[in-house]
Amino acid sequence: MKKQPLLILVIFFILGIFFQDTFSLNETYILTIAGIILLILASIFFKNYFLHRLKPYILCSMFFGVGIILHFLNTDENPVSVAGNHVITFKISGKLNSTEKSRKYEAVVQAENKIFKAIVYRPKIEKTLDFNHYYQAKAFISKPKAPQYDFQFDYSKYLKRKNIDFQCYINDEVHAAGRNDLSLKEKFYQKRWEVLKNIDHTHMSSKAKEFLKGIILADRTEIDVQTAQDFSRSGLVHFLAISGTHIVAIFGLFYFLLIKILPVKHKKYAIVSSLIFIWLFTAFIGFGSSVVRSSLMLSNYFIYVLLQRKSDLLHSLALSAFVILLSDTQQIFDVGFQLSFLAVLGIFWLNQPILNMLPKQDNWLKKVIFNTVSVSISAQLATLPLVLYYFHQFSFISIIANFFIVPFSEMIIMFSFLMTTLIAFNINFEYLNRLYEFIIDILLTIIHWFAGFNHVFFENIPLNLPEVFSLFLIVMLLRPVILKCNLKNFVRCMMAVIAFFILRWGFDLYEMNKSEVLVHDFSKNKVLSIKKNNDACFWIEENSDKSKIVKFVINPYCASRRIKRTEIRRLPNAVRKIVYKHKIYEIN
Repeated sequence: MKKQPLLILVIFFILGIFFQDTFSLNETYILTIAGIILLILASIFFKNYFLHRLKPYILCSMFFGVGIILHFLNTDENPVSVAGNHVITFKISGKLNSTEKSRKYEAVVQAENKIFKAIVYRPKIEKTLDFNHYYQAKAFISKPKAPQYDFQFDYSKYLKRKNIDFQCYINDEVHAAGRNDLSLKEKFYQKRWEVLKNIDHTHMSSKAKEFLKGIILADRTEIDVQTAQDFSRSGLVHFLAISGTHIVAIFGLFYFLLIKILPVKHKKYAIVSSLIFIWLFTAFIGFGSSVVRSSLMLSNYFIYVLLQRKSDLLHSLALSAFVILLSDTQQIFDVGFQLSFLAVLGIFWLNQPILNMLPKQDNWLKKVIFNTVSVSISAQLATLPLVLYYFHQFSFISIIANFFIVPFSEMIIMFSFLMTTLIAFNINFEYLNRLYEFIIDILLTIIHWFAGFNHVFFENIPLNLPEVFSLFLIVMLLRPVILKCNLKNFVRCMMAVIAFFILRWGFDLYEMNKSEVLVHDFSKNKVLSIKKNNDACFWIEENSDKSKIVKFVINPYCASRRIKRTEIRRLPNAVRKIVYKHKIYEIN
């Protein structure tokens, strides 16, 4: 508690959020907890030896209670009930990833004098919507359905965490009316939308345009499926996500320009101006958790520099997490938030020990190469348990891919930022467009090549929460082994490894002894699955899309049930009617 008080208090604050999310305490309990917190605050003013000794535990309890209360307040219980066809009036508040047929928008909707947040679907062939207008159209309103089975992604719960309860499907004409009540945030979003449209009008390949939108403006809504898959399979998705590398590169570029203009004695003004610019950029691209975390940590670091105090990475990380969660406790359940903070913790915990194991960095080139290797390995080891838990896939090629791509990332980010700035001001240099397109095409070709190593790519890797915590324990115990590989540290680490495999063997055995028959609803089709031991057979309809069923039904099922062997068969329509009449969901 004496070394990292803020980090420990934030951990208890997060535990309080998880506690409230699990048990959903009602208003009576919340008021009781609030009263206890007030008593704790009052006790701080009393000078008592016993209270002084208990102060650390009292503060931890208080932060735990604050986490419970804030999460209760951030959990919106929307009593609105509306469904079916309605005329809706809405304004968009965000742009989401498109589907094959539709563009998706997050919107504030009014229907039947009821106001609520919803996801609005509009056909891709129609004009894109902006923030400058109110819109009116006929739409079919429905609530997202909860999944049939535990292994499926709960989209309704995901939307609920964003206080979104409805989906609106528009297939009719949309009428627009201008707005003059845009908030400052919406003005930023509108300007970003205009820059995105300017990028669309440049003479570059579609892949180069989408890459530019993603790497600088955090807009991956229109990126093609193949490119997204290449980044995922090569372990380079973080390259597109706005993170610390992007913020540091953009800050460095702006700071470099300022110190060339301002006198040396005004260096602190260059730092302050650069930080203001970074926060304007953060607002411009939408306050994503990773970019807010990076901006907060960078700000904390340079505040320490300006105050001539030694910076503390864990203190900065804890403060960043606390500020983000104070504004929205639901952020803790965001995968990007979790991976972002874990990557930084991994770099703090493992980077220096791994770097010490590598050859001496006695020149600039060696420093760049070995730092890239150590940072990449540290971040990947720390995030690996959660990556396997959420995505059930991993590629060993990602380590090599990061080694080759990351050293050039800052140059690509700065070039992309320059291109975005020029395009934003309608300055168009054709030769720069062609050069950027050429470089990005080479980059995407290399990433596609890395993604093609199928023999080192593993998917449907089963992992549950007990196994995740067991893996985290192994990662924690790696540091003392690397720093001082004695018998004591080695045995501790190996005990954790053995415990993980015993735990995994137990879950494998439990699933192997289960047999079940399930009928899966997928779009307008049904899938019949029969599992026995580690084998599963899937019957799909003759007119169904096999690739989508594999991605959204078969792969999640195999990862959940620890299936080793699968078989897919086409089910004739005549047989389908007989099979699906019988609602058999589980056979022991």
